[in-house]
Amino acid sequence: MYNLNYLKLLSNQYPTVDAVSSEIVNFSAIINLPKGTEHFLADIHGEHEAFEHVMRNASGVVKRKIDDAFGDTLTDAQKKELATLVYYPQEKIALQKSAIAQNSNDTALLEWYEIVMIRLIRLCRKSAYKYTHSKVRKAIPLHFQYIIEELLHENEHSVMKQGYYQGIVDSILAIDRTEDFIVVLAELIRKLVVDHLHIVGDIYDRGYGAYHVMDTLIRHHSVDIQWGNHDVLWIGAACGSEVCMADALRVSLRYANLETIEENYGLNLTPLVRLALDHYQGKYAPTFQVKVKQINLREKDLDLLSRMQKAIAVIQMKLEGQLIMRRPELQLADRQFLHLIDFQAGTVTLEGQVYQMMDADFPTVDPLHPYELTKDEQNVVNKLKTSFQHSTDLQKHARFLIDKGSMYKVYNGNLLYHACIPLTEEGDFQEFELCGRPLRGKALLDAFDEMVRKAYYAQDSQEKAQALDVVWYLWCGANSPLFGKSKMATFERYFIAEKETHKEVKNSYYRLRDDESVCVRILSEFGLNAATSHIINGHVPVKVTAGEEPIRANGKLITIDGGFAKAYQKETGIAGYTLIFNSQGMHLVSHKPFESKERAIRKDLDILPTSVFIEKNQARMLVGDTDIGVGLKADIVTLKSLLAAYRDGSVKEQ
Repeated sequence: MYNLNYLKLLSNQYPTVDAVSSEIVNFSAIINLPKGTEHFLADIHGEHEAFEHVMRNASGVVKRKIDDAFGDTLTDAQKKELATLVYYPQEKIALQKSAIAQNSNDTALLEWYEIVMIRLIRLCRKSAYKYTHSKVRKAIPLHFQYIIEELLHENEHSVMKQGYYQGIVDSILAIDRTEDFIVVLAELIRKLVVDHLHIVGDIYDRGYGAYHVMDTLIRHHSVDIQWGNHDVLWIGAACGSEVCMADALRVSLRYANLETIEENYGLNLTPLVRLALDHYQGKYAPTFQVKVKQINLREKDLDLLSRMQKAIAVIQMKLEGQLIMRRPELQLADRQFLHLIDFQAGTVTLEGQVYQMMDADFPTVDPLHPYELTKDEQNVVNKLKTSFQHSTDLQKHARFLIDKGSMYKVYNGNLLYHACIPLTEEGDFQEFELCGRPLRGKALLDAFDEMVRKAYYAQDSQEKAQALDVVWYLWCGANSPLFGKSKMATFERYFIAEKETHKEVKNSYYRLRDDESVCVRILSEFGLNAATSHIINGHVPVKVTAGEEPIRANGKLITIDGGFAKAYQKETGIAGYTLIFNSQGMHLVSHKPFESKERAIRKDLDILPTSVFIEKNQARMLVGDTDIGVGLKADIVTLKSLLAAYRDGSVKEQ
């Protein structure tokens, strides 16, 4: 029996027998609806056009809905045109108007409007079948709510209602609201085909569109994020970590990503430009050349970017050295290098081996105090830090990452995390001491999650400083669940030619994740039933061309990083994996590289995914089988107690 005071409090929300009875019936009906569709994406790395397209086509779900709704009544060309209209309604309307205008035929445009409106209404009806009227109503903009509800719940083929239905369509055409109506319908369809979106890490870096990706996610109706190491790097930078800021800038400059830095976030690079011009005029290693040459950049611009990259890399190495000395508990002493350089000989000694350096020009490094910033470098760091902390959009995006993000997510029986659960060679959970506590497995991830939030929210300066240093560790530490390698060989790749020094040994997790028993142990650690659950992660691209598979451990683990980032596509052979989880089971698809938004609109081109894996022979999943359904069932039990209390007089109706 529930506490009487609690039931009295609940009666404020449900003040009568009728109110509580209605809600019990409502919840009981909802749990018997088909489960909504979940969409999983990972490792976007700033490739916003490809990301936007996959979001708009829902990894092929929209196309399948069109096939279901229209069957053989539309040609393939008509289906493609309708799909493009759903993906890009404003652009497709403009293109159609331009084409018809050339023939000076206003009647043809009105006919096209009427045809596509009716088709979109049918498609919308097909997309909404698994939701309550209330949920669909909430997804419709208020100014079109009544009209769309009427059209969705009427049969245009009914003789009794044909005139009514046609009258609504005709009036929309007559009052010149057709284009707005088409755009709203297209957006509603895209909302309805995907109930919830999961981003399994690494939104930032490499591609230049992370800002646009973040803005798209903020507008999304239902999303969660599992942080990747690139994401926490930008969280740390936004929160005031100087070393995270230096790392984030270096990676951006390495890929000539000025759009995100300057145009989108408005970060002032002038102090860094001045430092590079004043101090880095000598030769630099070819490894400092930008990785992606943009057509609109001249050779002297690329040269300046390389010098800026080297300048911020040296600042980064100094700041990392300072952090490693003040946080010995992070066990990163082997990642300090500047004190190991013989500046006269141009060599560096690593693990007793002397290596000739490809670039030994360090004009801002004092051999006696190698980790101290010069006055000019400190000035650059101070001004950049102010710029990061006062960027309104960056702060908005960081807050969204904190609010919607986490180290891992348990959702509808699946375990989502970006990179790995650190394991020993024997397959046990790797122990790591964090803030004086030896932790492993789920407890370790929970503690790291707490530190990321402290980095954002903590008011105490010492507590915040410690948390920010841990955030940087998550970017590149050997026991970081977001990184999962023995080291990040930034120094070695920049300065040493011998490739054996570049090797980053993956955590044992990556060797053992093919073992079903290991995956079962991980799932059990997070309280999941291994018989029905899956691990879903990204981080390490699946090298399809080398024969790697995204499905591991007899289907227990699914990797969905197949190479959204163009920098990886030669290595992977594809442009990414995405996962769909609907009431009928899981559907993993691979994508071909996306050419351009313009070609997709003009040619009705779609990057239709190729099915890689379909989970078969599963019982149809209902809302009652989901996490939300479990909550609704608990609510029904509570409401029945309130109903009983009303009937026996324990609680009075209001």
